[in-house]
Amino acid sequence: MANNSYSGVKNSMVEANHDGEFGCTLKELRSLMELRGAEALTKIGESYGDIQGLCNRLKTSAVDGLSGQPTDIEKRKTVFGQNLIPPKKPKTFLQLVWEALQDVTLIILEVAAIVSLGLSFYRPPDAERDHCGKAAGGVEDENESEAGWIEGAAILLSVICVVLVTAFNDWSKEKQFRGLQSRIEQEQKFTVVRGGQVIQIPVAEIVVGDIAQIKYGDLLPADGVLIQGNDLKIDESSLTGESDHVKKTQEKDPMLLSGTHVMEGSGKMVVTAVGVNSQTGIIFTLLGGGEDDEDDEEEKKKEKEEKKKIFTVYVKHAIFLTTVLYFYIDKKQDGSVENRKKAKAQDGAAMEMQPLNSDEGADAEEKKKANLPKKEKSVLQGKLTKLAVQIGKAGLVMSAITVIILVVLFVVDTFWIQNLPWVKDCTPIYIQFFVKFFIIGVTVLVVAVPEGLPLAVTISLAYSVKKMMKDNNLVRHLDACETMGNATAICSDKTGTLTMNRMTVVQAYIAEKHYKKIPEPENIPSSSLDMLILGIAVNCAYTTKIMPPEKEGGLPRQVGNKTECALLGFSNDLKRDYQSIRNEIPEEKLYKVYTFNSVRKSMSTVLKMADGSYRMFSKGASEILLKKCYKILTANGEPKVFRPRDRDDMVKKVIEPMASEGLRTICLAYRDFSTADGEPDWDNENDILTGLTCICVVGIEDPVRPEVPDAIRKCQRAGITVRMVTGDNINTARAIATKCGILQPGDDFLCLEGKEFNRRIRNEKGEIEQERIDKIWPKLRVLARSSPTDKHTLVKGIIDSTVAEQRQVVAVTGDGTNDGPALKKADVGFAMGIAGTDVAKEASDIILTDDNFSSIVKAVMWGRNVYDSISKFLQFQLTVNVVAVIVAFTGACITQDSPLKAVQMLWVNLIMDTFASLALATEPPTESLLLRKPYGRNKPLISRTMMKNILGQGVYQLIIIFTLLFAGEKLFDIDSGRDAPLHAPPSEHYTIVFNTFVLMQLFNEINARKIHGERNVFEGIFNNMIFCSIVFGTFVIQIVIVQFGGKPFSCVALSIDQWLWCTFLGFGSLLWGQVISSIPTSRLKFLKTAGHGTQKEEIPDEELEELEDMDEIDHAERELRRGQILWFRGLNRIQTQMDVVSAFQSGTSFQGALRRQASNSSQQQHDVTNVSSPTHVLTDRPSGSASEMSYRCDP
Repeated sequence: MANNSYSGVKNSMVEANHDGEFGCTLKELRSLMELRGAEALTKIGESYGDIQGLCNRLKTSAVDGLSGQPTDIEKRKTVFGQNLIPPKKPKTFLQLVWEALQDVTLIILEVAAIVSLGLSFYRPPDAERDHCGKAAGGVEDENESEAGWIEGAAILLSVICVVLVTAFNDWSKEKQFRGLQSRIEQEQKFTVVRGGQVIQIPVAEIVVGDIAQIKYGDLLPADGVLIQGNDLKIDESSLTGESDHVKKTQEKDPMLLSGTHVMEGSGKMVVTAVGVNSQTGIIFTLLGGGEDDEDDEEEKKKEKEEKKKIFTVYVKHAIFLTTVLYFYIDKKQDGSVENRKKAKAQDGAAMEMQPLNSDEGADAEEKKKANLPKKEKSVLQGKLTKLAVQIGKAGLVMSAITVIILVVLFVVDTFWIQNLPWVKDCTPIYIQFFVKFFIIGVTVLVVAVPEGLPLAVTISLAYSVKKMMKDNNLVRHLDACETMGNATAICSDKTGTLTMNRMTVVQAYIAEKHYKKIPEPENIPSSSLDMLILGIAVNCAYTTKIMPPEKEGGLPRQVGNKTECALLGFSNDLKRDYQSIRNEIPEEKLYKVYTFNSVRKSMSTVLKMADGSYRMFSKGASEILLKKCYKILTANGEPKVFRPRDRDDMVKKVIEPMASEGLRTICLAYRDFSTADGEPDWDNENDILTGLTCICVVGIEDPVRPEVPDAIRKCQRAGITVRMVTGDNINTARAIATKCGILQPGDDFLCLEGKEFNRRIRNEKGEIEQERIDKIWPKLRVLARSSPTDKHTLVKGIIDSTVAEQRQVVAVTGDGTNDGPALKKADVGFAMGIAGTDVAKEASDIILTDDNFSSIVKAVMWGRNVYDSISKFLQFQLTVNVVAVIVAFTGACITQDSPLKAVQMLWVNLIMDTFASLALATEPPTESLLLRKPYGRNKPLISRTMMKNILGQGVYQLIIIFTLLFAGEKLFDIDSGRDAPLHAPPSEHYTIVFNTFVLMQLFNEINARKIHGERNVFEGIFNNMIFCSIVFGTFVIQIVIVQFGGKPFSCVALSIDQWLWCTFLGFGSLLWGQVISSIPTSRLKFLKTAGHGTQKEEIPDEELEELEDMDEIDHAERELRRGQILWFRGLNRIQTQMDVVSAFQSGTSFQGALRRQASNSSQQQHDVTNVSSPTHVLTDRPSGSASEMSYRCDP
């Protein structure tokens, strides 16, 4: 055994011995949970006698649980801790400000502004000034020359504004992420027994000593010891990496650990460790997940070291300005360099270094396994990354050329044309010119680089996610929201999604008679009725029950499995009480339970009778169970022989008519094992589940949700194919699909059963062939009697198919544990919030909190809206980019000065990046979004219509700006602002140019609301108050800047006439927009689209090989230099090894720091939180060599 003195959890651990209150201490329980199998049983036997003894020491009852008294619960929380793992502290606002200051262009601007500020205080003697050239002279007013410092100060002030806005955006984003995370955590509830009552409580409220009921699909929230179990199998791969399910029994291995999944069966456990003392908690604390002083200090040291490293990187790169700026463009896409480093460490360092926990709640969802196929990163992310990098490169080239031209023109003019010598006293003045040119170049770059893009995406997604919660969509992964807008196919479950999941028995075949409605109890032989009620009572999970209605006159509440609820309701309708039977035969007295799973398609319970014989009750899908029946109960309650011919007769006359009405048919049967034959071999299921006697067959109705047919119609109109994948019989599935509108009369479609589907897609060797799937899926509408594997095969087949024009984007709904692989494989996985198991929710991207199909349609609408919002923002931003860069560039070349000053450029950058992204990214969705086909993966971000709008508006704005620039002084009868000396006062001329430019952007922002060539750009404008207030607010601030901005903003107050002219020219862009709309795009063949995603075939083979060990093809990755990646990886490996070494040195349990690499066969993915300490990693398997071990620590 490893040393138990975990340094990481010393704060949470209460060292005092609490023998006075409870019979065991926290330390004892923790060391107990470190053991497995026989070792654990020996320890329990030695210390507590048996499991009952452990319950007594913990002052709890194995049957009634805790009393539930608040004082008792509080005492347990104090002694044994709470079931919470403290989250990492969020970054403070100041830390975010510091991160925003790391932006390379801002650093360059700050340096330039400080140099400019310093030099502005130097003035050569007046006598010398004439030697310094024309540009330096001509200052009329002494005060004016003294005001030279203002420009530098104004730039610094603008930088502070940009930094504060960026930091605030990051802060609100992080706050939203944490809100979302806590919302997901609050949704999690667990079933415990308190005071003899079975209740559901939030996971955080579970305490040591609670008796928890566990069932198929649960994610265990705490450590515990099994008290009673039925056929219980646990997936511990999150802990050991072993994909085989571990059978848990009281006799062999009763230890249950937090973070593991229940894959089969049910049972009860007594909770022995919670929160930071559970196995998951111990590992989290070891890795610095919980808050701890030592950890904090270490973290600060690490942060300092990281900052030093980053600083050295900056210094190395600063020698080459171009390289630094290139670095900046890359960095822009994914936050700060530090974050980029972490991202690379996580994405790039392959499987061997998966972080066990990470700062971001969203990242925590993305723990990966090696065996899963590569998924393309979000479509939008890929397209945006590529586009932003291209724009950034173009901007970099333009700014470099601008600086070069300005410097060359100045040097030629001063030293060649004016033929002046270089005078020593004039050097500071010349340097001031060069600094001024440099600042102009940097501002061109600031305007050119679209750093607003990531911001617009984040705002749009965060806004959508918040609003989607109201539409019953709880989004777990941000990009799923956008991917949903591209969905071309939805594979939906039937039960609960398309139907109401309120099941009732409406028909029955019992005592050789088919009843079209519930029969009267008198009409059924009493022996058959007794057998039926006993079978229903004991062979339905005890967690399933019918509760009285919440409101008087309402329907009884169904708790647990809905099919079982229907059967319990049937027993109530037959005027019999199932609960009295359950009280006589509690769950502990059940001899053996074969729980329902997707392979068996049935559930059986064995009772030991008083005479020592056994009776087994079974229920399951009628066509499957009837094949195992060889007798049937007759009208007088006696069993008679049931031949295959009788079975075929029954299928035709009873089961098919029921199924064609959309009913699910369930067969109830039993079997007696006599004492003479001795004890049967219970593990040989094939022999046990045969020779049954059929009691009855029931038809269960699950009505279609009233809103579903309309929702499916909307999907079909929007170009999305809806397919139903269900475990039900094919006739039931076809009837429901017709009611929903999935099948239309006269359509050419396929309805297949799982067996037939498998036969058609496999070759002679039994291997799946893509070509065979391609022949089936385009016409397939219903897949019945399907297993989870079939669902996964279908989803994978559709996604991998190349027969359609564009790659299919598939959304899948699932609720069962076995749906995990299909949910993971799908582009968007929807889990059911009510009926879904924890495992399904874990594997999903979006949780439907109302389990309703119509909520999926809302998700499609929001997804398409995100895509359109980004396109709107792009259309607006690129117009500004193009115009501002061309104006600054040509202005600099012709007049040796930029018409738009640095501070003005920063203001334009602020309105177009931050405010516009907020205004355009928060447009609410409309039904009209569902009237078009999905965009698909290859659709460019910038369509030809958008390109027409961008170029059209650009031409209008450039004509206006250049007219004002070169003829404005004549038109307005004012002094020219061109060729002004170094510290000349602001001119009316350039103020009018600046003002008109900003007002044109403001009016063009309204144009940008429509991207598909619509004429009415004002439609629905008042539905978005954010947009209205931002446009109005920007206009007010512009008035303040022009009228009162003065020297810092290089502005002069304008007269009313001049304002009206500026506004009229700005308004012209709306009128010009109408002219552009009138030109049909089809005529403009020369227009190109932009913003395509990276196609796989575009990536060279050697790069693909390099990306082999990554889970996703990250488009930004290809733009990063190889050296950078290797550097990050090397650094990360060293850091990982350091973590392992320090874990050893601090005497902590090394099992926590080391985890066996997940085995390739494991299909299931698990969340980062599901990690427990595998104490038998090194001892259980001597064959595991050192080379098999993999270090996986938090980078």
